[in-house]
Amino acid sequence: MTLQQLRYIVTVAETGNITEAAKRLFISQPSLTNAIHELEKEMQITIFHRTNKGVSISNEGDVFLSYARQVLDQANLLEEKFLNKKEQSPRFSVSCQHYSFAVNAFVDVIREFGGDKYDFTLRETQTYEIIEDVSRLKSEIGILYTSSQNEKIIQKIISQNGLKFEPLFTAKPHVFISSEHPLAHKKVLTLEELEEYPYLSFEQGDYNSFYFSEEILSTLDRSKNIKVRDRATLFNLVIGLQGYTVSSGVISKELNGETIIAKPLAVDETMRIGIITQKNMPLSRYGTAYVEYLKRHISIEN
Repeated sequence: MTLQQLRYIVTVAETGNITEAAKRLFISQPSLTNAIHELEKEMQITIFHRTNKGVSISNEGDVFLSYARQVLDQANLLEEKFLNKKEQSPRFSVSCQHYSFAVNAFVDVIREFGGDKYDFTLRETQTYEIIEDVSRLKSEIGILYTSSQNEKIIQKIISQNGLKFEPLFTAKPHVFISSEHPLAHKKVLTLEELEEYPYLSFEQGDYNSFYFSEEILSTLDRSKNIKVRDRATLFNLVIGLQGYTVSSGVISKELNGETIIAKPLAVDETMRIGIITQKNMPLSRYGTAYVEYLKRHISIEN
């Protein structure tokens, strides 16, 4: 296995076509095909399925490509350090629950490393998919929370996938409401005061049990429930329906404006928000910088 072969398969994955990839790599199509066959034979896996329309990536190929990109990132770093070569297109991916500080830190990484060409991905997604993305190296870092209600299950799944959880901070639950909400004048809110208002939460797909809920205290029985998939929709409903959601209390006025405010919730519970990463894999320079920016924004927004 060589770095050249890894670059070949990454290019084929990007283009989805052997002919197009060969043109981009300035080699003949038969040479590229042979190089891929040799790598698949050596690794004893099928990376690509050939079709009339091009190629598709197999499940094991998807995992292999994730590791290949990590290896190439490290090789590019060595070339930059000792040969003064600039990486052509830096790659970095994060999967997270819906936190403003995660978005702000991502922006900072792009500003620091983006340059003229880059391929960065931020996935605000479901809890189980966050763990799955990091385990399959689709994302280098995942961000989620644990509490007394879900910690045993979440930690078990994280461990089973060869990952580790590192806390960033501990937060008391807060209620996100509109600045025009009837309860906006109160310093602290109780669950009883919120009973008549719609409760908003993020839908978790096939893993919609309370263990994977993005909102703490999700086991409570509420008469008005609305599930959504994205942050903008949730906040629009918070404003339009005088609804509420429960989160960490860390809120960015830069992203969410002045119309969404956070109020402490009077409950005896805490949230441990942290990152998940591969156990035996050091962070790339982008991942290292991202974690530092996370800590900065948490201290600013708290």
